[in-house]
Amino acid sequence: MENKPKKIITPLVAIKKAEAYCAYQERCQQEVRDKLYTLDQDPENVDGIIVQLIESGFLNEERFAMAYVRGKFKQKQWGRVKIKQGLKFKKISDYLIKKALSSIDSEEYYQTLKTIAEKKHSEIKETNEYKRKYKLIGILVSKGFESDIVSECIDELLLHEK
Repeated sequence: MENKPKKIITPLVAIKKAEAYCAYQERCQQEVRDKLYTLDQDPENVDGIIVQLIESGFLNEERFAMAYVRGKFKQKQWGRVKIKQGLKFKKISDYLIKKALSSIDSEEYYQTLKTIAEKKHSEIKETNEYKRKYKLIGILVSKGFESDIVSECIDELLLHEK
């Protein structure tokens, strides 16, 4: 097996690739930075390209955070805790995380939690009432919902069940 020589990508080509990468879907700075490093760009070039992408509107952390929150909540039905962890992993600032999470409607959030709780409650095969309750709590907390809201929702669900 022979090793092919690595194709050298100029900063101009890297900018075009980064623009296409950002145009495809919302990206955060860290994703673009990682992409540019896979294109063997120097750290100085990477910083310059990121600045250019921000100035030309291809890259916007706030827009990314809002899209991320909207997508993870509406599509994947994640709770705030899991969404926050995902944004922190992408190195989004605490200010933007807080701002993006505040865009979730509280009533819609609780209704989503309630819907998931009802569905999962009916799927759990456990016969012991306490084990069943704690399995449900575990499922909902792992989806990223806050434990106090989960407890409130489950208490309400079990009250109506009796």
